[in-house]
Amino acid sequence: MNVKKMVKSFSYAGKGFKALLGSENNFQFHFLAATLVVLAGFYFEVSRWEWSVLLIQIALVFSAEAFNTAIEKLCDVVSPEWDTRIGQVKDIAAAGVLIVAMIAVSVAVLIFGEKFLALF
Repeated sequence: MNVKKMVKSFSYAGKGFKALLGSENNFQFHFLAATLVVLAGFYFEVSRWEWSVLLIQIALVFSAEAFNTAIEKLCDVVSPEWDTRIGQVKDIAAAGVLIVAMIAVSVAVLIFGEKFLALF
């Protein structure tokens, strides 16, 4: 195991995260949503299992958005001109993010729905 190589890999991943957060509007939205979910988790004192599910959902949405962005950027390099096939690839990648995000919202409703309604 080469520790120096591993540290370098983590620094590249950190640069990628910084690039996503600094320039990708959808990732910024998901980051804001995740921040609100974490704050809500502390406020409502969710259980350990609820935290586990919430954190998995956040990781899935972040990962899906990162993969989608990488696919879109690669498509732009491979085919700078408009191509319907590339457009379809981008649409399918975006659909992957949408699917994961919809499930994450469903999980949030299941966990926070009753807790939120109890405030009123």
